[in-house]
Amino acid sequence: MVCSLSKARMVKQFGRLFLGLSLLFSVGIFAGEPVQGPVSDYFNVRSFGAAGDDQTDDTAAFQKALDAAGKAGGGVVYAPRGNYSFAGSLNVPNAVTLAGIWQSVPAHNGLRDKGLPKPTDDGTTFLITGGAGSEDGPAFITLNTNSTLKGVVLYYPQQNIDDVPKPYPWAIAMRGKNPAVLAVEMLNPYNGIDATRNERHLIRDIHGQPLRRGILVDSIYDIGRIENVHFNPWWSMKPKLFQWQMENGEAFIFGKSDWQYVYNTFCFGYKVGYKFIKSKSGICNGNFLGIGADDCYTALVVEQCAPYGLLITNGEFVSFHGPDPTMIGVEKSNTGSIRFVNCAFWGPCNQIAKIAGKGTVGFSDCTFVQWGGKQGDRYAIQVDSGTVLVRGCEFRQDRPQIRLGENVSRAIITENLFKGSERIVNQSEGNVQLGFNVSNK
Repeated sequence: MVCSLSKARMVKQFGRLFLGLSLLFSVGIFAGEPVQGPVSDYFNVRSFGAAGDDQTDDTAAFQKALDAAGKAGGGVVYAPRGNYSFAGSLNVPNAVTLAGIWQSVPAHNGLRDKGLPKPTDDGTTFLITGGAGSEDGPAFITLNTNSTLKGVVLYYPQQNIDDVPKPYPWAIAMRGKNPAVLAVEMLNPYNGIDATRNERHLIRDIHGQPLRRGILVDSIYDIGRIENVHFNPWWSMKPKLFQWQMENGEAFIFGKSDWQYVYNTFCFGYKVGYKFIKSKSGICNGNFLGIGADDCYTALVVEQCAPYGLLITNGEFVSFHGPDPTMIGVEKSNTGSIRFVNCAFWGPCNQIAKIAGKGTVGFSDCTFVQWGGKQGDRYAIQVDSGTVLVRGCEFRQDRPQIRLGENVSRAIITENLFKGSERIVNQSEGNVQLGFNVSNK
């Protein structure tokens, strides 16, 4: 009896598996073959006239497929392997996913080395030409409530790999509730993701080289999430373009966001890696874990943040180019609270941090390497005003460590390790506590 029941269950389960696999193959999810019409909740763009031949404008065909999925109450609009050209923009309706073949974000970092001008025919690539010459205008793709973009490459074929980049509107705009961008390579957009005016956005597994702005977060009143986003110069490091990017590019920009969560993100080669601003909607507070900025003029800039703070843990920051390479800049306008915990600051910069404003900035269990400028006389941390905490940190060069200006209201500098002699200048007229610091001289 037991054996008979087990065999019956196995037959039943095998039947369900066979039926599921048959459905998947019939819509081309595994095989990548176009279907003749909508099957279940899947809509193949080839069935709506998309060519994917690198020549035909596929905007209208894609929008027809998206609208059909929207009218059906939701579904997956599937774009099989191909190079799809777009002279216009797309609107993804509520509960609709626009998906390519990639289940994990691809990489095309070999293009530059091989001298190739665009992605090879290895997946689902969107070739975008609409909106050229201006940042105004609709984003190429607008996501709405519960809609998703997944598994595609975004490429702008009219950008020149060694010239000042041509302006374009945002590649992606996220609106409504729970929009998501997953496993997408933004190879060379002028502006990447406009993550404003939505709730609970999810941006995960994104790679590429946005040239002017990577991600803008603003007007978020319920927690947004950014995970595993890496901006590297995979498309071009040609001198004229890359120098422009270094002088103008901003990788991550945060305006109003009510507890933004950012995890495992990185950028290389921008004027500012992470920038916190005050917008018309307000300012940011959030949890930032495992973030990195390499070879940025300034790795992280705070113009203003919320009083309950920016919590930055396990970060790594590098600055060594530009007119005054500095890791952290906190400006006079800031009144909020910023905490750096277990972060590493390295590279031959002029200074680790320049701090002003009326807020509080704390460094705890951090490591500081290679500061001082060409003459070696710049202080690692220069505090002009506000409140500062430096506790349990290691200064690994025999150079000036901390300077407190006369407008510093409060400071606690304790239990730090100094290489060479302790060199702290205190000009503050406020309440300053120094003690239990250890040098090796």
